[in-house]
Amino acid sequence: MKRLPALYLPHGGGPWNAMDDNGDAAGYAALAVWLRQFGETVASSSVRSILMISAHWEESKPFVHFGDHPGMLYDYGGFPEHTYHLKWPAPGDPALAARVEELLVGAGFKCGRELERGYDHGTFVPFMVAFPEHRIPVAQLSLVRGLDPVLHYDLGRALEPLRDEGVLIVGSGMSYHNLRAFFSGDPAVGAISDTFDEWLASSASIADPALRRSTLVNWMTAPHALECHPRSEHLLPLHVIAGAGGADAGRVAWRGRLMGAAISALAFGDW
Repeated sequence: MKRLPALYLPHGGGPWNAMDDNGDAAGYAALAVWLRQFGETVASSSVRSILMISAHWEESKPFVHFGDHPGMLYDYGGFPEHTYHLKWPAPGDPALAARVEELLVGAGFKCGRELERGYDHGTFVPFMVAFPEHRIPVAQLSLVRGLDPVLHYDLGRALEPLRDEGVLIVGSGMSYHNLRAFFSGDPAVGAISDTFDEWLASSASIADPALRRSTLVNWMTAPHALECHPRSEHLLPLHVIAGAGGADAGRVAWRGRLMGAAISALAFGDW
């Protein structure tokens, strides 16, 4: 079986895919085109399951979702009523969850199990676009409170073997996530996000795995780092993905703009 890549993707803001006015029609249209292309690539590949690490799930330790049929978690507020009735009934994957737990415990992590939590919007919003037929099984893994980049990179390193087992590891976040600045109308957001996004792409593409790890876990030293990520929950899925990348350097899989900010998807390895 061919080794699969590991992918960090942007999930956008709230349920953008279900609104006529999402604040940036052109930006989200471009993201939707790429997500559909991504879904077509997965459909034609050897992917049998997806492991999702969403920015919108944090626990005291790594929690793995063992549910057969996760429901929906509408973890947003202030949106039109119909966005609280969206459905994406993809099956869970308890067998993959058990394998994830096995790998993490083997690497020295203490894990928790979840059975009831639904798919949050970091999962169902981009996947509704990429996989509208919701057939592919999805297991979920939480972030860990404290958002230690070293810990999350090491989580990814433990999960790397999944890439040889037909599992696509996906981290869902945003390479720029400063909500106050997003809605401020400040024209500086464009230049600030461009600089950080270029640093992120350059750092992910470092050929030497040890230097790549060192650079990414020290992300707060990057130009405009804290202006782009006042809190790092939307960035840390990238660290899991980079860790799972192993020796494979990252590359920009897609780059666009949302609400004036530069936004990227990054892949480690090829199809």
